[in-house]
Amino acid sequence: MAEDHDDDENGHDESALTRLVHSGRDAGEQFGFVNPPVVRGSTVLFPDVASLTSGDARYTYGRHGSPTIRLLEEALAELEGGACTRLAPSGLAAISAALLAFVEAGDHVLVTDSVYRPTRRFCDRVLKRLGVETEYYDPVIGKGIEALMRENTRLVFTESPGSQSFEMQDIPAIAAAAHERGAWVLTDNTWATPLYFKPFDHGVDVSIQAATKYIVGHSDAMLGAMTANARAADRVKAIHTDFGLCPGPEDCYLALRGMRTMGVRLERHQQAGLEIARWLSGRPEVSRVLHPGLPEHPGHAIWQRDYTGASGLFSVILHPASREAVAAMLDGLKLFGLGFSWGGFESLVVPFDPSSYRSATTWNPEGPALRFHIGLEDVDDLKKDLAAGFERLNAYRG
Repeated sequence: MAEDHDDDENGHDESALTRLVHSGRDAGEQFGFVNPPVVRGSTVLFPDVASLTSGDARYTYGRHGSPTIRLLEEALAELEGGACTRLAPSGLAAISAALLAFVEAGDHVLVTDSVYRPTRRFCDRVLKRLGVETEYYDPVIGKGIEALMRENTRLVFTESPGSQSFEMQDIPAIAAAAHERGAWVLTDNTWATPLYFKPFDHGVDVSIQAATKYIVGHSDAMLGAMTANARAADRVKAIHTDFGLCPGPEDCYLALRGMRTMGVRLERHQQAGLEIARWLSGRPEVSRVLHPGLPEHPGHAIWQRDYTGASGLFSVILHPASREAVAAMLDGLKLFGLGFSWGGFESLVVPFDPSSYRSATTWNPEGPALRFHIGLEDVDDLKKDLAAGFERLNAYRG
């Protein structure tokens, strides 16, 4: 991982790895303890009427935040390079709130066709019911998105690489075209995290993360984050307040704790993920590997230009095989769990097929598709587990 050094608004020149360790901590308020305590509470007591009515208090009611929540928000805003961060109980809650912060009835929004499927369901169900039209676009459209812009296009939603299928988007080109027409640009930055992609340096107005994934890092908490630039900050703050979004303090504590090791974890996820991806690309059962860090990936040049690393998530397309053969392969795996989500310390694999819900593009691969998350296990052990799985697939198919 490149140890980028950015000057923040206070003039600090510290690498992202250093910020992971030191941001979101206030030893003076924590009685000297290294980690902030979990502060639970709803009611906040004021010493007198003047302080109750002044509006100047840092904390007024549990729904509006606590020291535990505030420290995580401050840490993520600093890490992202944004003006403010607001938290939500899940990644989808953060996505939904961020979208609603910028649209109203009669608006038109552009959303990448490779978007996280729950985001798509929210657009197709909730936004549609509210009178907002969603149009899906080819994720590799780049500057060509300007042809889809209308007078009422309010925002463009990006996700790079694409969920499941891993198309890389030219976000700077998309952002330039959107801003020229007065539209906002939002991105789901969960895959890269702010360590490997800096959305605000590439024209994004709001960066969204499912902090459930790499920030928490241990598959034991649900959390979402919206980080806005100065132009979008007031809208994000307002929707957060109006929705009463209130993550649990225990989850925020786990995110703060997980964040401290995210740098070393991500580096390991990247190294192991690339090694397994290269190994899979040489397997006779595999047709192609969808990992932007590989030179043969169609979006590799964009990844090299805009990103400083890769996480442990990618997909593969197998040569033709029956559903039963793939199940035989996966059901016997010992180190790869069959489960949704990703970003934890454990390796995972799930079959997927987005053909029924793509609309701007066609998903018609030559064989079954599998999405892998490479965890922190020994890479040779993971290869042995997968090799045994391929033996089962071949035995069933043979």
